[in-house]
Amino acid sequence: MVTLPALWMPILLSAVAVFIVSSIIHMAFTYHNTDFRALPDEEAARRALGPLKLAPGAYAIPHCNTMKEAATPEFAAKRQDGPVVLMTVLKPGPLVMTGPLVKWFGFVIVVSVFVAYVARLGLPSGAEYLQVHRVAGTAAFMAYGLGDVTQSVWHGRSWKVTGKNVADGLVYGLVTGGVFGWLWP
Repeated sequence: MVTLPALWMPILLSAVAVFIVSSIIHMAFTYHNTDFRALPDEEAARRALGPLKLAPGAYAIPHCNTMKEAATPEFAAKRQDGPVVLMTVLKPGPLVMTGPLVKWFGFVIVVSVFVAYVARLGLPSGAEYLQVHRVAGTAAFMAYGLGDVTQSVWHGRSWKVTGKNVADGLVYGLVTGGVFGWLWP
């Protein structure tokens, strides 16, 4: 059986490869530029939300704390009248990518560790490239591509945006599978 420490090289290199490929996807291609839409009157929204001094986090309008409260006529009326909003508020200030990129790299390392764990459970030492690619790539795709689907199911994200993210996840899965297949002991 292959040990997890024996897979440190494919773990690290697949994470680096996914980080590079994701950077190319988001910098060189423009298909993610339409993931968010502008409000019809952004300035009016900024004037309305600004004085609230919202802390970073996720918010819902209308909001309820319990399913019992969600079943009240008052809550139903608020939903009927609208607007119905799910929004994420970020910390104000300049756009600095360092923190998110470090977190993204940490995430891809974690995914690669779990891919290694799954692959080592089902593949022997010396397994053929395509067999390793299939197992590792599938596990990576599940991590990178399928988790985003819940945003469309539960939070109303456009299925088109989710489809783009799933396609990105497929690319990341193929890259991860390729590196693991290439470097499998």
